[in-house]
Amino acid sequence: MKLRIGIDIGGTFTDLVAIAEDGSVHRLKLPSTPHDYAEGVVTGAAALLAATGGEADEILHATTIGSNAILERKTARTALITTKGFRDVLEIRDLRMPRLYDIDWTKPAPLVPRDLRLEIDEKLRPDGSVIRPLDTTALAAIIDTLKREGVESLAICLLHSYANPAHEQAVAEAIRAALPDLPISLSSDILPEAGEYPRSSTTVVNAAIQPVVRAYLARLQQGLADAGTHAPVMLMQSNGGLASADNAARFPARIVESGPAAGVVGAAALARRLEEPLVVTFDMGGTTAKAGMVEHGAVSRSEQMEVGGGVIAGARLLVGGGTLLKLPTIDLAEIGAGGGSMCRIDPAGAPVVGPESAGAAPGPVCYGTGGVWPTITDCNLVLGYLDPAGLAGGVMKLDHAAAEAAIARHLAAPLGMSVPEAAMGMRRIAASTMMRAIRAVSVERGRDVRAATLMAFGGNGPLFAAAMAEDLGISRILVPPMPGLFSAFGLLLAETEHHITRGWRRRVSPAIVAELQAALESLIGEGHALLAQDGFPATHRRLRLQAMVRYVGQSSEIQVAFAATDAVQLIEELPGLFEAAHRGVYGFAAPRSEPIEVISLGTVATGMPSTPRLPDHMPPHSLTPQPSRRAWFDRIGFLQTPIVSRAALAAGSIQGPLIVQEYDATTLILPEWNAACDMFGNMMINRS
Repeated sequence: MKLRIGIDIGGTFTDLVAIAEDGSVHRLKLPSTPHDYAEGVVTGAAALLAATGGEADEILHATTIGSNAILERKTARTALITTKGFRDVLEIRDLRMPRLYDIDWTKPAPLVPRDLRLEIDEKLRPDGSVIRPLDTTALAAIIDTLKREGVESLAICLLHSYANPAHEQAVAEAIRAALPDLPISLSSDILPEAGEYPRSSTTVVNAAIQPVVRAYLARLQQGLADAGTHAPVMLMQSNGGLASADNAARFPARIVESGPAAGVVGAAALARRLEEPLVVTFDMGGTTAKAGMVEHGAVSRSEQMEVGGGVIAGARLLVGGGTLLKLPTIDLAEIGAGGGSMCRIDPAGAPVVGPESAGAAPGPVCYGTGGVWPTITDCNLVLGYLDPAGLAGGVMKLDHAAAEAAIARHLAAPLGMSVPEAAMGMRRIAASTMMRAIRAVSVERGRDVRAATLMAFGGNGPLFAAAMAEDLGISRILVPPMPGLFSAFGLLLAETEHHITRGWRRRVSPAIVAELQAALESLIGEGHALLAQDGFPATHRRLRLQAMVRYVGQSSEIQVAFAATDAVQLIEELPGLFEAAHRGVYGFAAPRSEPIEVISLGTVATGMPSTPRLPDHMPPHSLTPQPSRRAWFDRIGFLQTPIVSRAALAAGSIQGPLIVQEYDATTLILPEWNAACDMFGNMMINRS
């Protein structure tokens, strides 16, 4: 039996979901291994294959190894070679600041220290023509510096190399001859677009995490091979598409937000099946909570993101607090609030939740693995929402008494509250923090969140969904099958994608027809070539063309999708397409006589699977919960609350209060809500 296996690593658990040739679904949840995340992946894959007696046909993987390396500053020792006079671009940045009136705020330190930012004399014009030729005599001194300083990875970003990569390629060739084992990232390969800071920052990120990601993938593939699994490994990219392990090792900047993207991809596939017009995704795990938007079955994407900037969200007004990556990414708002978020009283006496997390080690107090500070999971346990018999079908037992004692000591006593009141207060703080992320992808995008369906998943998402929906004015919640494993399941629904972008600045007029036609044909040819390398025949390839366009003199551009492959037709259609896009973003458009210009051209090349990815039905995991237990509800206190399995909801709607207990997650139904299951096994929760 052949299995496609999706594996998602979280801060607390590693989740595995497999779909067999016959459509059957198999799942496994086990603790993550922070000392070496590859170990948990290999152990889980081997256990899943042993339990099913199957053979892995494909392994699809989401990992936060790249973002963790940046956040924890555990990147490789990296150097940057840049054009003379541009050494400090990484320091100057783009003058954007996340805290306008905070005089104590300082910019995050660049990933490359100043003494390793090396200059070389050369200069190109924006059209790629040479002003000053490359000073090759300086390369010997640069190579000596790289050797002496023990540099582990190198980024090369020269002025206007997007228009002419010859100088970058010459520098790289000379350094490879002297240092053949040194990983080198060229900006003309990573981001061939105008914009010195975005291009420099993105190239440096790629170089800084490349040795880390390569080492991780090597350990992972060797571990799988030692376990007898030789299936190809595919990585989830930040843009929601899959890439081969070799591609991810070459361009690791593309997988920085790998983990959070997988859940939104699964949500989009489910939204298309159910014909849901507007869905807000809410994914709460053990460490973070993520929110995204799906409109008419399509995920919302951003052209750039920041790592380590607080609320991680694409194209927000107040940015600049993190490390910039100008690559297509699923538009997510991510915030440090999860089941493992630690609850404290700050020096001013105010209760605080997160962003520090207990993670998998030491974990929440109730895990009995050394945790001291109470967490949101401990609060959920003492409020009666979680089964003391344990998580993941009883794999991890929970210590109710230890959680209660920790909350009493660190929260209830200092606040002068009872244990349940203190625990509920911490839940409210966590919920209000997470609602910021939901508003960031909906209200800040001009969308009425009250008209949306809230799709909740992750190990903790369904526990908070109803309370948050009440505050947001949302009246409909969808909890998909396997909610605690949904990001791993989303991997199985993703498709192979290549996002190709080329800087190409031209004013739109009939004079550019010949140049535009050549550029379109080059993009289309490159897209087909990449998919052919991945083994997709011509009948299973799809290319979506797009351009970044703005009014002449405007400082920001808008992405415009188009279908025309004929330059004459495109020049006729582009002004109207841009006008519609501009109205959608800004609410107005200039007169059609206002000139526009293209900044870059791109394509999304997608490999189409030969069989449908989404199973017709996903039966709930067999689980027999206890009949009831005491659970705390606002304005009521403790109630003896019925505990049911998802299968029980297939018979018809059940009125809350109610707790739905599953292998991988628990869903809390508040008193004024009711729940039922649809024909696909989705839990639909509606306000009564």
